[in-house]
Amino acid sequence: MKIKTLTVNGLFAAMYIVVSMIIQPIAFSSIQFRVPEIFNHLVVFNKKYIYGVVLGVFLSNLFFSPMMPYDIVFGVAQSIIGLVITIFTARFIKSVWKRMWVNTIVFTVTMFIIAFELKLALNFPFFYSWGTAAVGEFVVMAIGMPIMMAIHKKARLDTLIEE
Repeated sequence: MKIKTLTVNGLFAAMYIVVSMIIQPIAFSSIQFRVPEIFNHLVVFNKKYIYGVVLGVFLSNLFFSPMMPYDIVFGVAQSIIGLVITIFTARFIKSVWKRMWVNTIVFTVTMFIIAFELKLALNFPFFYSWGTAAVGEFVVMAIGMPIMMAIHKKARLDTLIEE
């Protein structure tokens, strides 16, 4: 991995962690608005951002999650699965906006993994947890789309690191 790729991914991981720390009270449990999830949109611009996003998720769950052992497994797995699906489907979609919508839907649907985690760890009702986690994820990811586009216009996320 090139130094620039490593550095940029490290910065995105750090940003994910800082935002997670700031919004910690609303980021964990069944009703969650995990604002740093907008960084999931990075892979729409360049698949190599998966490293920074996954590292950010892992470290945020390690340091801030009240359900740390579960979140390390299920939270990181959900992120990897969602990101890989998005990377695969993005190859067939030209429009960045459409890719972000697909990414939003993928992450909303895959919140069933988090619902299973909440059922397993806290005995929360599965469908209620899936619904509330999915709504929170959808809202954050949808609001994050124009934010990521604004960042992209300034930083050229597609060419910031080489493919």
